[in-house]
Amino acid sequence: MSATVRREARAACRGAFRFVTRNLYVQVLIAVALGIALGYDSPQLAVAMKPFGDGFIKLIEMTIGLIIFFTVVSGIAGMQSAGKVGRIGGFAIVYFEVFSTIALSIGLVVANVLQPGAGFNAGAAHMDIAPIRQYVSSAHSHGLVEFFLSIIPSTLLGAFTNDGILPIVFVSLLLGFGLRRMGDRGAPIRQLIDACSHWVFACIGIIMRAAPVGAFGAIAFTVGKFGIGSLQSLLFLVSTFYVTSGLFVFVVLGAVGLWCGFNIFTVLRYFKDELFLVLATSSSDAALPSLMEKLETLGCGKGIVGLVMPAGYVFNSDGTNIYITLAVLFIAQAMHVELSIWQQILIVGLASLTTKGSAGVPGAGFVALVATLSLVPAIPVAGVAMLLGIDRVISEGRAIVNVIGNVVATLVVAKREGELDVRRMQQILRARPAGA
Repeated sequence: MSATVRREARAACRGAFRFVTRNLYVQVLIAVALGIALGYDSPQLAVAMKPFGDGFIKLIEMTIGLIIFFTVVSGIAGMQSAGKVGRIGGFAIVYFEVFSTIALSIGLVVANVLQPGAGFNAGAAHMDIAPIRQYVSSAHSHGLVEFFLSIIPSTLLGAFTNDGILPIVFVSLLLGFGLRRMGDRGAPIRQLIDACSHWVFACIGIIMRAAPVGAFGAIAFTVGKFGIGSLQSLLFLVSTFYVTSGLFVFVVLGAVGLWCGFNIFTVLRYFKDELFLVLATSSSDAALPSLMEKLETLGCGKGIVGLVMPAGYVFNSDGTNIYITLAVLFIAQAMHVELSIWQQILIVGLASLTTKGSAGVPGAGFVALVATLSLVPAIPVAGVAMLLGIDRVISEGRAIVNVIGNVVATLVVAKREGELDVRRMQQILRARPAGA
């Protein structure tokens, strides 16, 4: 081998090394591939990798409360009027409801057209409901009244010690309005909060370096625990869900993006690190801090990001909504239950409530499905057992669509309020990422 060839080979190796080390999504993809390989080759060892995935998600969740608090308080304190906060929140809620209904309706139409459950010939008598009892109890213990009461924490600090985003948002709004009323006397506190916000985001940057380790542990556990077949079970339903989700993202949200002045494909490229992380961990929480930081960088007002993004995590679950109507009709078709158009419309209405009442519950998508079915007497709840084995595969898609929907929602609200720097956004989205 000549010296020239050796130099070129070394240069190519250095270039590949820099590409991998500078791109988080490439590291996550490599980790996912290694996790799948380990799960297939050594299932028992792969299952033992679960703590890596759980540990990374806990690291991220540990910081979410502070990120939301500092962002919301700083944003509210800097806004010119309290009426603006109410206007932003009101518009965001209306937007969430409209697009949640669209997502539910798309799932309903696709399920009726493609009939994914036809030919399964399942019977309630043959269903083992033991594995779903925990979800049934969770669904019944998280009604709307309990949901709204849970927003109010026992103490101000209690909002940060209990699971759930809304109590933190509630406390942050309260303290943000209080700080705003202080006027000039509150200036030192506002400066401290802004500094603390940058401090926490710096910590997030350190934690994100462990993302490939978390992704490896999560995907290795999934394949090792459920087998490579877990990626193939009920393939038609899984494929239907992902095709429907793609239709929603690229057609519906794509049209919204054109109105806002961005291309949905460039937005997905900009947030690719976060989307790959969500795909690997099946947790949208893992990406929330980084999403909020990058939305601000993209040109969204800090107050808009702090209000809309956390609220969207509770009220705007587009991926879960698509899944709910697809899954309910799949079960009905598999169990030969005929549903009238009015019953299907009722399911859409019920699902729009149950997806919010299950917010913050582990396995929220599955809990919402059980809660919806429990309110539809015509369909036996036992039918949910058919979907338990593939829930992990679908949960990844649910989380990704939820994240994309909330990113677009934040951009829409910012554009409407005149707090989106469109020129800056377009410049950033047009730029080629480093190493691409």
